[in-house]
Amino acid sequence: MAHDNPSGDKSAKLWGGRFQEPTDDLVARLNNSLSFDQRMWRHDIRASIAHVTMLGEQGIIPSSEAAQIAAELRAIERDIQSGAASFDQEAEDIHSALESLLTQRIGPVAGKLHSARSRNDQVATDFRLYTIDAIDHILGLVRSFQHCLVDIADGETETVLPGCTHLQHGQPVVLAHHLLAYFWMMERDHERLVQARHRTNALPLGAGALAGTTFPIDRQRVADLLGFASVIPNSLDAVSDRDFVLDTLSAASILMMHCSRLAEDIIVWNTPEFAFVALHDSVATGSSIMPQKKNPDVAELARGKAGRVFGDLMTMLTVMKGLPLSYNKDMQEDKEALFDAVDTVSAILPAFERLLRTAIFRRDRMLAATTGDFSTATDLADYLVRQGMPFRAAHEVVGRIVLHCVNAGIGLESLDSEALAGLAGEFAGCPADITSVAASVGGRTAFGGTAPATVREQITLARGVMSS
Repeated sequence: MAHDNPSGDKSAKLWGGRFQEPTDDLVARLNNSLSFDQRMWRHDIRASIAHVTMLGEQGIIPSSEAAQIAAELRAIERDIQSGAASFDQEAEDIHSALESLLTQRIGPVAGKLHSARSRNDQVATDFRLYTIDAIDHILGLVRSFQHCLVDIADGETETVLPGCTHLQHGQPVVLAHHLLAYFWMMERDHERLVQARHRTNALPLGAGALAGTTFPIDRQRVADLLGFASVIPNSLDAVSDRDFVLDTLSAASILMMHCSRLAEDIIVWNTPEFAFVALHDSVATGSSIMPQKKNPDVAELARGKAGRVFGDLMTMLTVMKGLPLSYNKDMQEDKEALFDAVDTVSAILPAFERLLRTAIFRRDRMLAATTGDFSTATDLADYLVRQGMPFRAAHEVVGRIVLHCVNAGIGLESLDSEALAGLAGEFAGCPADITSVAASVGGRTAFGGTAPATVREQITLARGVMSS
């Protein structure tokens, strides 16, 4: 049975004129995106004000009506901020909710706002504006985290600990060097986010539903009003791709991977077996049954939530991989994935920074861990190379010395120069401190090395990168 009542459900839809039957409640709930896309309300108002300003300037609608619409949109913005206005939760999305508010206030003239515009290019514009703001926010959090790493490193340039490969002791390093490794990882994360922002910063509005518009619009004017760096030159591309979301999710995923690796270091270092770091009570939790427990939950959540952001990226790759041109409703799934990733990164970085800034690094435990670990074996081989021995031969000689120590139950530091010379004559006259960790780290002065003096230069370089 047809339902032609103009006050019925179909009249509330922006597209209702063609339909005789109301939308099924199940379909309406499935189709509704207001519950999550309402966070873009400021961006929708910004884009609408720019659009209607251009419409008035181009004579597409009377300039007086354009001014009226723009003024009321600003009033709606103020009222939403103050709580004096709210969204109709029956609205299909944030775009129809705001248009409904505008219509309630100024009547049919509100409908002229949508001239030369489709929801397809409207949504794409709002989403790009939101993404730019989100990237800017995350960039600030990344910089703050980098400052944290450098600040801690500044006080730990002499703190020696085992450097590992395969979680086995390899060569001694200083703690500052270890932490700065994550600084440089995050610097690349920062670069990726900046690049994602650059590719997001292009205007889709004016593309219409997919084919452009017959109205004499000025897309560059809208781009200038909204601060976009360029205008997307193909209308199909403008409304149907979300690679800017994939760019952002990819950068966020790699960032969270780096956070997860640092979190793993902290988790391991916080165990009683290592005890390299003690966490402040304010960033740890306890157990409901074991009174003695103090758990590194922030680090564990940083590690765990990385997978959540990876999932957001995979969601979007899967959504987009089979879509024909141009817009498809599948693309409604783009927003929750990005919103979730932004929320996750925004929660993890400040909490993780708080953990690091309040942590106490146990210098005594770190240094003690280098005793008996054979981590200066490479220094012995390097000494032989400087005496003219091929490295492979030197490796074999030192390997036999390590085996001797293992069988004797002693560390390399137990061997003085005389004992070394007794095991391999090439060590006759070698420096007395040849097996010390201090000499090992101090000698690695090549650019990028772990020598304290070199690490201090690295800190200066890092601060310069952040200030540029």
